[in-house]
Amino acid sequence: MLRFEFTAADLAGVRFAHSPMAEVVASAVALRRSSHLAVYATWRTEVGVRLGGRRLSTFDAVVREPRWHVPDFLTPVPTVVRPRLRDELAVVAATPLDRVAAEVAEAWDGTPAPPATARFARDPRGALTMLISEIREYFAVALAPYWPRLRAVAEADIARRGRAVAEQGSRALITDLHPAVSWDSEALAVGYGPEHTGSLTAGDLPLTLMPSAFTGPKVLSLARPDTGRALFYPPHGFGAVWTGSPVPPRLGALLGPTRAAVLSLVGAPHSTGEVADVLSLAPATASHHLTILRDAGLVTAYRTGRRLLYQRTPLGDELSGPAGT
Repeated sequence: MLRFEFTAADLAGVRFAHSPMAEVVASAVALRRSSHLAVYATWRTEVGVRLGGRRLSTFDAVVREPRWHVPDFLTPVPTVVRPRLRDELAVVAATPLDRVAAEVAEAWDGTPAPPATARFARDPRGALTMLISEIREYFAVALAPYWPRLRAVAEADIARRGRAVAEQGSRALITDLHPAVSWDSEALAVGYGPEHTGSLTAGDLPLTLMPSAFTGPKVLSLARPDTGRALFYPPHGFGAVWTGSPVPPRLGALLGPTRAAVLSLVGAPHSTGEVADVLSLAPATASHHLTILRDAGLVTAYRTGRRLLYQRTPLGDELSGPAGT
């Protein structure tokens, strides 16, 4: 069991982020492990076909390694809720080269390393450049086609936890995060089993909770004095990324299939353009349905910076039922 020093005062600093690089790393492990949750089976098949004969030898050597120990520099804790891949890769590219080489070597400590890892010792800058290029290629093939759904599931989970805090208080952020996570008001305990024990601290840096649809049943932890503490956890309803969120038949009969699909989708915040993209609608059609749902009190609209986002109201949640969340 690992313990994060975490007092009641630390709850005020808890934040959320959905990280493209966290999904890259976790999905690469899920892709390699055919026994890792049947829910990923269809995705594995589709991605395997798309990857075809592509040679991502550096990526395979560093990310798709045979254990869950992946170099920490690949998953910097985001400073914003919705980081973009290019922004996170810029942080990865700025990692000190001695740290890059050391963490790659450490990931394979005690295990025969593939030949591609040797370049990190003799030419870490060239190896890191190649790794970043291959990460972009992997993301385009394995994650980009699913990204709107991955983001939607993560944002729905974040919104759900925000509502729980409003109703139950800040402790609700932690209490149902994952069966392996518990809190005794002094520390967060993460139950990995007897083979992983210790205490993780990161000064006064906040804890970031990071939903990741590819962590499967696991919860993963990260603690570094430079980027802070993070827990990667499976978001509520993550299986819907691959199976789709079916529209309840009665909801479809009441609202019509398209408008019901829009209401089901905006359990997490979406802009008009995002609704149109995910559901393959014309922007004007998406706007029309969102306006009607808003006027009916089922959806609310609010601005975040320049974005106008739509999200279900409690009445919309009640009408959608569990299958729409």
